[in-house]
Amino acid sequence: MYRIGVDVGGTNTDGVILDIRKTFDPKTRGVLAFYKHATTVNVTDGIEAAVRHVLADAGVDPASGEVLSLTIGTTHFINAVVQSDSRRLSKVAVIRLAAPYSDECPSFIDFPENLKRIMNGHTAIISGGLQIDGRPINPIVESELVEEAAKIRAKGLKDIVLVGVFSPLDVSGSTEYAAPDILLRELGPDVNIVCSRDVGQIGFIERENASILNASITSFAQRTIRGFERAMERLGLKCPLYITQNDGTLTTAAAAVRLPIRTFSSGATNSMRGASFLAGVDLRRKQSRDTDQKTMLVADIGGTTTDVGVLLPSGFPRQAAAFIEVGGVRTNFAMPDVNSIGLGGGSRVRVDGSKVMVGPDSVGHYLTRDAKCFGGDVLTATDICVASGEPEARDIGDKSKLGDVSDEVVQKAKVIIKRLMENVVDRMKTSPEDCTLLLVGGGSIIAPQQLEGVGEIIVPPFHSVANAVGAAIANVSGEVDTIEIMQGKTLSDVLERIKEEAKANAVKNGADPETVRVVEVSVLPVQYVTNQATRLIVRAVGEIGIPRDPKSAYQIQDSFSRTGGDVENESEEDVQEVLKEGAGVDSTVKVDYESYRPKIVGDEWILSETDLLFIMEGCGILGTGGGGSPYPIYAVHFAQKIKYIIPPRFF
Repeated sequence: MYRIGVDVGGTNTDGVILDIRKTFDPKTRGVLAFYKHATTVNVTDGIEAAVRHVLADAGVDPASGEVLSLTIGTTHFINAVVQSDSRRLSKVAVIRLAAPYSDECPSFIDFPENLKRIMNGHTAIISGGLQIDGRPINPIVESELVEEAAKIRAKGLKDIVLVGVFSPLDVSGSTEYAAPDILLRELGPDVNIVCSRDVGQIGFIERENASILNASITSFAQRTIRGFERAMERLGLKCPLYITQNDGTLTTAAAAVRLPIRTFSSGATNSMRGASFLAGVDLRRKQSRDTDQKTMLVADIGGTTTDVGVLLPSGFPRQAAAFIEVGGVRTNFAMPDVNSIGLGGGSRVRVDGSKVMVGPDSVGHYLTRDAKCFGGDVLTATDICVASGEPEARDIGDKSKLGDVSDEVVQKAKVIIKRLMENVVDRMKTSPEDCTLLLVGGGSIIAPQQLEGVGEIIVPPFHSVANAVGAAIANVSGEVDTIEIMQGKTLSDVLERIKEEAKANAVKNGADPETVRVVEVSVLPVQYVTNQATRLIVRAVGEIGIPRDPKSAYQIQDSFSRTGGDVENESEEDVQEVLKEGAGVDSTVKVDYESYRPKIVGDEWILSETDLLFIMEGCGILGTGGGGSPYPIYAVHFAQKIKYIIPPRFF
């Protein structure tokens, strides 16, 4: 049986096919064929080309029924948010179940202006929501929902977010889960309704923000995944389609359409999982009797960026704590803890007299056109590697085209690359001891052979397509993230029940029941409540099972032609038109925090938005979380552009 994995990056789309019967071989890990293809504007074209090539190279008939799954990891959805792409983002109606609270902190309060302009379609605050102890603020009023539905219909909006105060504490489903039926009755089945408790957890603004992003991208996700399915039909594949998630596991196509935000950072996760698999970490773990397994770092060097993450002993990446920002929007959904820098194989190398700079900008997927070693006129990090005579770069480009690049420039550029790598590794380490670094990615040839603070650098076989391998070997997951009232219950009994639910969810999503195991259990008591409310997170994973009816079990049955154009018809001209209009450019003002100085006029300190940010962070550190997060207050002042003058007695 074979698995096909595809990962769509900013520079290349990588494909790989694995024979799961040979994954125990430490030299090949079952990899039969792989292929790299420049990422196309229409990502479906690149995916189709990669899959077609690996099938042909491996001699596998797509119609034979021997292909177990096609798994795709894509940055397509998060790119739409980061680029503020108005063609792919829809306006959203946000209904808060919170009245009479939260007026002072309206929806979209901390969104960058460009995203707010694209996404803000309608906002309302109506009855509903819970107190911190789970008691209702007030019941949902059906007439209020009917009134809001009429306004949403008049505005022609199809994507709706329902967000209730403390809705994750709702064990009876009487808040967010009670409202969709009324809205569907009034607006019809064509609308997409996102309940915020399905997206995030405690943290009202962050949970609402994540839900808005999810709703805005839903229609585009529908069209994109339908494009993936059409490509499968053209290829003659009869297997189920999976999409990789941020946590390194798989989700079905239908589930990815409902919650595309869970796939936003799957590329970095695929690389880490693939690096671990190709290096045989799982085989070593089985052979070793040492139960105290240590974490490893993984560096994935692509054409544009270097992404460094932490691989836990479980084989899954370390998740980011607290909140993360996506396109300048503060959110709280699960994402891997990854530090990225602008260093890749396509990074531009600039020479200004005796000064040499590397990156952070890159020629990206135009490397083979623009780099000097390929006949172009741009000096890149790959050119530095070729000019220095590194063995790994022996077959790349033409070294004779680099005669005008001096040895001094080469050596200075290599020193800068080494320093950039050491800095990002040092930021991700959790111990002063030398760590083990797994090095993967098509741009890994630019990495030095030794790094300060790194005891061992492992470059596994097929390292250039580790991201696609990570997609191919990803497990199916089942998760239960709930809040339980523990009064009159024992933790062990509750956990046992939730573990069984998580395992059942994994099997329902396509996992082989015999391979399902629990890999994560988190017990988080809810603060400031007297009823022993406790958040419990249990995640189970298992190998992909063999479905009895693959097509009907996993592929999407809905019609996705409702909004916008077809993703398969996008072109370079379409993208350039968006950039011309300014929609694809992040207009958020960037602040250099290292050089920033507050504005002092005479003996008065005039507070800016940056000063407010620093004060917020300081309050959070000094308060150590007591009294809740200071972020909502900061967001109010930030949104209202309030300026303060602090007299000298407060200095």
